[in-house]
Amino acid sequence: MNEPAILELEEVQPKHAQRTELAPADNSPASMMMAALRQGASLEQVEKMMALQERYEATEARKAYNAAFSAFKAEAVRIVKNKHVTNGPLQGKSYAELFAVVDALTPALSRHGLSASWKLTKDEKDWMEVTCYLRHVNGHEESVSMGGPPDAGGAKNAIQARASTKSYLERYTLKAICGVAEGGEDDDGAGGPAQVAVPPELLQAARDEAMKGWKAFAAWIKDRSEKERKLLEPESDNLKRAAKDADAKGGAK
Repeated sequence: MNEPAILELEEVQPKHAQRTELAPADNSPASMMMAALRQGASLEQVEKMMALQERYEATEARKAYNAAFSAFKAEAVRIVKNKHVTNGPLQGKSYAELFAVVDALTPALSRHGLSASWKLTKDEKDWMEVTCYLRHVNGHEESVSMGGPPDAGGAKNAIQARASTKSYLERYTLKAICGVAEGGEDDDGAGGPAQVAVPPELLQAARDEAMKGWKAFAAWIKDRSEKERKLLEPESDNLKRAAKDADAKGGAK
């Protein structure tokens, strides 16, 4: 009778299973920290370097946020007043509902790695506070808070009164953190004045120049033809604001 064959297994350490770590930049605090460890640095010294690394990363994240926000502002987002008030003290007035503000801002924010969210930071019987956060994918965030009493007007019950105030505060904090305002009413094509659209290529070129700051933008505008400057007039204020924001952000770095 044949004896069963014995299969001997060897323990193999495949090269591709070895962990690979990316080395930090040579001039970064992390690189200096690793060098200090190799040279026998004390725990206190390493902790100080770790704190330095955290501040370094926070500064880089803030710079990325500033650049992204400046690019977002160059988008010149238009928020339309879609809600008409038919009764009450504001009868005849119009405003943009929360969903209209969100729908207008979200695509432009997302294109530049930005996102907005809210948190109910105070919820008392007679007072509510909402905080809106604007975050960048690299980690930096800014916030704006606003508060007010429950909206007891009309025939609202207690829950509806609180929901109304919360929606109101979310709408205004979002506009505040993004630095935008509502535009004219949307007449759904019912006889309103015709708006001449700015050619996309021209508008994008103008936004690119605005991102370089006021001096570059002003020189670029000066070189445009009279027709091109006329076409850009509807976006003039937004482009100028974006150019000045770019200068301000650049000076803050």
